[in-house]
Amino acid sequence: MKGVVFVELLNMAESAFGEDAVDEVLDSADLENDGAYTAVGNYPCAELMKIVEGFSEKSGASPEVLQRKFGHWMMEFFERGYPEFFAGKENAFEMLNAIEDEIHVEVRKLYPDAELPTFRTRQVSDAHLEMIYSSPRPLAEFCHGLIEACVGHFGQTAEITAQPTVGRSDSMTFQIALAA
Repeated sequence: MKGVVFVELLNMAESAFGEDAVDEVLDSADLENDGAYTAVGNYPCAELMKIVEGFSEKSGASPEVLQRKFGHWMMEFFERGYPEFFAGKENAFEMLNAIEDEIHVEVRKLYPDAELPTFRTRQVSDAHLEMIYSSPRPLAEFCHGLIEACVGHFGQTAEITAQPTVGRSDSMTFQIALAA
C-alpha cells in the first residue's frame, strides 16, 4: 500500500487526537518500521489496520467509523492535491464513473507499482448508481467514506447502502441513490 495513505492517516489522527496520542498509538502498535512512513514508500496493509485498531482503542470509535472518517479526509486530500481529477465533472456520478478508466490510469502513471482496488460502475438510472468495489484489503468502510465525501463535494445528498457482493469475498456492492 502506498505510503501516502499512511502519512495522511497519521495527519488525520494528529489533527483529531493530537501528536502525543499518535506517538502512543505508534509506539504500542508493534509496527515493522516503528511508524516511520514516507509518501512514496510501500507498506503492508496489515500495518495500516494495526494503526486504525490502535486509534479505535484510544478513541472508543469503531474501526469502521474511523475508516469512513478517513475516506472523507482523503477526499479532501485528493481535492487539494489533484484538482485535475475533478475538472470537467458535473456531479458525483461522473466522478465515480471516472475512477477506474480515467483516474486510476493517471494514478498508475504516477505510481506504476501501486496496487489499486477495482471499481466497476453501472448507471441504474439518472439518480441511482451501483458501484462494485473489489480489493483484497479490508477497506470497504474507507471506500464508503470516499463515496459519501464525493457526493458531498458536488453538493449532492444520497442514500448509500453496502452489501457484500454475491459470490465474491473481496468485494462490496454500493447502491448510491441521489436524493430528489
